[in-house]
Amino acid sequence: MNRPIRTPQELAQAGYIGAGEVDDVARVAERYAIAISPAVAAMIDPTDPDDPIARQFVPSAAELVTTALERDDPIGDLTHSPVEGIVHRYPDRVLLKAVHVCPVYCRFCFRREMVGPQGLGTLTPEALDKAIAYIAAHEEIWEVILTGGDPLVLSPRRLGEMMQKLAQIEHLKIVRFHTRVPAVEPERIDDALISALNACGKTVYVALHANHPRELNAATRAACARLIDAGIAMISQTVLLKGINNDPDVLAELMRGFVEMRIRPYYLHHPDLAPGTSHFRVSIEEGQKLVAGLRGRISGLCQPVYILDIPGGHGKAEIRPSSIEPRGDGCFTVRDFRGGEHRYPPEG
Repeated sequence: MNRPIRTPQELAQAGYIGAGEVDDVARVAERYAIAISPAVAAMIDPTDPDDPIARQFVPSAAELVTTALERDDPIGDLTHSPVEGIVHRYPDRVLLKAVHVCPVYCRFCFRREMVGPQGLGTLTPEALDKAIAYIAAHEEIWEVILTGGDPLVLSPRRLGEMMQKLAQIEHLKIVRFHTRVPAVEPERIDDALISALNACGKTVYVALHANHPRELNAATRAACARLIDAGIAMISQTVLLKGINNDPDVLAELMRGFVEMRIRPYYLHHPDLAPGTSHFRVSIEEGQKLVAGLRGRISGLCQPVYILDIPGGHGKAEIRPSSIEPRGDGCFTVRDFRGGEHRYPPEG
């Protein structure tokens, strides 16, 4: 198809689900958004029931199972939102969520209750102005991280207008975008979009979210090269996912691929406690073992930081002995960046 796949019927026609799965997937679609872009569809092998690309984007009945530990806002965005569109969790940086729409919808998304047609939508011009006014009023804010949703679904015109407003904030030095667009809609990375990203005169970073080396195909590599050649630095984000990349060879190939593309491996996320995602989660112990195995396997350039977003909005903690310890009851004590201690998983 030359347009995104969005319905259970279209998924069945493409061979991604069987006829007997349509009703269950329709129930999933009532709650969580579905979209598979043409670029992603081209990566999927419909004959492989365990295809790692399909597993990320094709919905399944497993999403209808919500465990007692899962929560609608697993990392506490709403707890730290002083004005609409802003999340201010750390002193020197804020998230700016200008849009809650994505070109594709990951089945493990930790903001799955907020994104898509039934989600929070795009900020109105008035709400965006209030969000930017908040940034301007807080001189401790050194970095703005645009996320959502995927900020690169915005038109170059709207991106450029937003960047020009951010340019007027003297204490703001870094603008970072978190996106899947270079891999899932690489055609969007054109001269107009790149000019819009560079319109503010600040240092701009783009964090590419990719979870499997097959996502780093020729089109993705060309899109990222256009960004980097234009002076935009790139880093990576990956989620550790059962059946997709919980394998040392797969992780090694992915991280090497980032470095080959001039992208610095940044975070390897432990899966968040989003509703209907338990089938993706690995154990802390398995994750630690995988990451430890990368140390002797691949260059230091290729090493990501394995982190956990502490449920409740307490921020990120590196999953290493100094910040996470077993309690003896199958759970862990996790220390946040302020030194606070938290139980993981939290009590249901």
